[in-house]
Amino acid sequence: MFGRIGATEIIAILAVILLIFGSTKLPELAKAIGKSVVELKEGLKGNSASDESTTPNSETDK
Repeated sequence: MFGRIGATEIIAILAVILLIFGSTKLPELAKAIGKSVVELKEGLKGNSASDESTTPNSETDK
C-alpha cells in the first residue's frame, strides 16, 4: 500500500516542494543535495584526503 508511489504522488510532492521553497531557491537546494551525495559517496569509499582540496572556502563565496 505505501510501497508504491505513482506519477500523481510524485507530481504532488514536487508541487509541495515548489510551494515551500519557491522557484528561486530550488537550484540552490539541488546543488546542495548534489554536493552532499558526492561527499557521501566519497566518504563511503574512504576518500577523505580529497575533502580539503575540493571543499571551497565558504567565506569567499559570499
